[in-house]
Amino acid sequence: MTDQTLQTRATASAIKPKLSRDDWVMRAFILGIGLWLVVTLLLPLYSMLSKSAQNKDGAFVGLANYIEYFSTPALFHSINNSFFIAIVSTIITISLASVFAFILSRSMIPFKGVFKGIALLPLLAPSLLPGISFVYLFGRQGVLKDWIGDYSIYGPIGIVMGEVFYTFPHALMILIAAFSIADARLYEATVVLRTSRIRTFFTVTLPGIKYGLISAIFVVFTLVITDFGIPKVIGGQYNVLATDIYKQVIGQQNFEMGAVVSVVLLIPAILAFAVDRFVQRKQVAMLTARAVPYEPKPHALLDKIFFVYCCVIGLAIIGIIGMAGYASFVTFWPYNLELSLNNYDFDVMDGGGWSSFYNSLKMAAYTAIFGTVIIFTGAYMVEKAKGFKFMRGIIQFLCMIPMAVPGMVLGLAYIFFFNHPDNPLGIIYGTMPILVIVTIAHFYTVSHLTAMTALKQMDPEFETVSASLKVPFFRTFLKVTVPVCMPAILDISIYLFVNAMTTVSAVIFLYSTDTSLASIAALNMDDAGDVAPAAAMCMVIVATSAGVRVLHALLTRGMARKTQAWRKR
Repeated sequence: MTDQTLQTRATASAIKPKLSRDDWVMRAFILGIGLWLVVTLLLPLYSMLSKSAQNKDGAFVGLANYIEYFSTPALFHSINNSFFIAIVSTIITISLASVFAFILSRSMIPFKGVFKGIALLPLLAPSLLPGISFVYLFGRQGVLKDWIGDYSIYGPIGIVMGEVFYTFPHALMILIAAFSIADARLYEATVVLRTSRIRTFFTVTLPGIKYGLISAIFVVFTLVITDFGIPKVIGGQYNVLATDIYKQVIGQQNFEMGAVVSVVLLIPAILAFAVDRFVQRKQVAMLTARAVPYEPKPHALLDKIFFVYCCVIGLAIIGIIGMAGYASFVTFWPYNLELSLNNYDFDVMDGGGWSSFYNSLKMAAYTAIFGTVIIFTGAYMVEKAKGFKFMRGIIQFLCMIPMAVPGMVLGLAYIFFFNHPDNPLGIIYGTMPILVIVTIAHFYTVSHLTAMTALKQMDPEFETVSASLKVPFFRTFLKVTVPVCMPAILDISIYLFVNAMTTVSAVIFLYSTDTSLASIAALNMDDAGDVAPAAAMCMVIVATSAGVRVLHALLTRGMARKTQAWRKR
């Protein structure tokens, strides 16, 4: 090969392909998504960090606020309380959920679908609900108050019990996915080698699920340490970081100290997220092309024990939700137990009326529609655009940040950014758009990962063929990508809707009298002593979330069958 030939090839490789109009348009979209994430995420967080280093007059004071915080025993003690609650709740939740997931994946018990459905019911309820239920079950006038003896439900016991209920389905979904991936050949080898069940569990089962187990641990830990609803309802005088933020901002109007507590709360959430990401990168494929799917075998004694276990967990979940439902119909607890609809007359209650519920419906619908469009379009641009790798990498990083930011921290950051007098975007403060924006930002990461997973399953040749035929990318996107990814798109929309209906922490600082939401109304009713109406509002949220899920499944069944017909060919 001559030097001239080598030089010609080097020159050809150095020539960059000319960017088409589609490439420029997609890059413009990527920049637009990046600007959205900067405005809705980075700038508010920067404003919060800046506020934590200022005094009430806006002057820079450095670390003085942090020194004051750590010098105040009552405030500093909340850190110990938060970590104690998070660690205990995580241990209990992971233990219970691991056994439940193992049973659903590795046993032959009947009614697995029913048990799984029951276990996922807490996802449809705001975190306030278990706190309210435990007040009626184990409170001073609770039906089971004698069960806890001289202990009080108002404090760490009640918080831990509520957090276990709240985080159980989150851990369960991760662990079911982990247990479902298994190579039957490994278990056949243990049978041949006459290995005991206990040793098989520690040498085969546990190593196979370790990455899912670690992810579940950090997810539960983060959810607990950042939760606001349960400690607010049943925590009593037992302060945690999330309630400290609320008290500093709402109770004392001390925004600077609220920002400091938010930064303190942000640190463990970010560390937990970072460790989880690091562990997931170490994960390797557990199933190879030669793997044999694991099929559970019946075992008379164990299946009976497992069935009883699932019944106990299922009855506990139904009992907690059912207690709130029953209390919502009682006329006046515990003196008049006649059933009535008085507690559902929200318009005469302190804290919010039926307008709050209608606001939640509107906000959830807007979040589902606009959030799905923004998130899926952004994921498409990041995954399918050509070149522009550096910017796409930055966007991908920004999309991961919301997972590590607690809702209360994000909500407080929005106050400092959007309510600043020099910010032209301040016109949306206290309106419905800011509630929609903060909710989309808060739940962005999971939806983005769902969209990316669906897009990665599509062959890149679709875009290549379209480009060779000079078909505009947006036509390929609408005619091919969207129909193929329709199941994922529908999952994103229902995920955003349900979370918008149940969220409390992200919107607690941002609503106005005209935009009060159902979850906020329930919190305000509980604060005002109207616990039964608060339970009623929580049950309305549960019923709405469940109804929308069922309606969503019915309406989209035909659509999914039509758009996914290609998979059966």
